[in-house]
Amino acid sequence: MNQAFEKFEKLSPVVFLLARVVIGYMFLLHGTAKFFEFPFSMTGGNGSVPLFSMYGVGGILEIGGGLLLALGLFTRPISFLLAGQMAYAYFFMHMTPETVLDPLSNKGEIAIMYCMAFLLFLVKGAGSLSLDAKLANK
Repeated sequence: MNQAFEKFEKLSPVVFLLARVVIGYMFLLHGTAKFFEFPFSMTGGNGSVPLFSMYGVGGILEIGGGLLLALGLFTRPISFLLAGQMAYAYFFMHMTPETVLDPLSNKGEIAIMYCMAFLLFLVKGAGSLSLDAKLANK
């Protein structure tokens, strides 16, 4: 049984790359939705969020952080910032005293999932197929 799973181990760098790129891209889309209403409007079609607002700062982190994460560049420091952003989003924007252990009802499950993904990248790094790895080899 163990030999069957060893074949999957060879795919680990590619799967980690795909996960990092997809998570970074999806996070980037949250920022583009805030500023450019692309791919959808987060403001109900009434224009983008102000740049110098809490949501504007969040959008900047989402666009810049998502792009850097997808590229695998400065992965650990950006993952630290993004995990903090998502922890803040959950604890201060979603959670209520009644829904501490119920992220489905307070619609905070995405923030928690992103936070956990970013903590994983913080601990594991960008992986061998990344710009961070390329720069480390020089």
